[in-house]
Amino acid sequence: MSERKYRQRGYQDVDRRDRAGLPAERPKEPHDPRLPRDPRVPNVPGFKDVFRCARCGRMERPDVGLRSVCGQCGVALHACIQCASFDSGARFECRQTIAARVSPKDAANDCPLFAPRVSIERETGSTPSSSSSSARKAFDDLFKL
Repeated sequence: MSERKYRQRGYQDVDRRDRAGLPAERPKEPHDPRLPRDPRVPNVPGFKDVFRCARCGRMERPDVGLRSVCGQCGVALHACIQCASFDSGARFECRQTIAARVSPKDAANDCPLFAPRVSIERETGSTPSSSSSSARKAFDDLFKL
């Protein structure tokens, strides 16, 4: 019987390995830089600046003209609701200092302080394939003999 009461693993395992005649730990192999040993770098998506319509959420170009409208819902893009300074809790619903309230907020205006509301989003979409035949060819190549 063992001199220890419990057979748990611990700091005395090295002594037991020597007493039992077990081989020592394997020596480490020399590092060959030509072999890929490092883990692959994860494909982390990047970020991009986008300008979305405040009504429907469609992505639009950030260079907004005075008469620009959304391609999907038709709301004016050069309006207070599309502006970065729009804040419904601020005075005159604008964070900039303006002399008078601009109303209605979703109609086109010629405010000189207008800046489109640009947000940062993660790039999650993948690039579409050039044709459906390339996907079919890749599938067929999987099962070639």
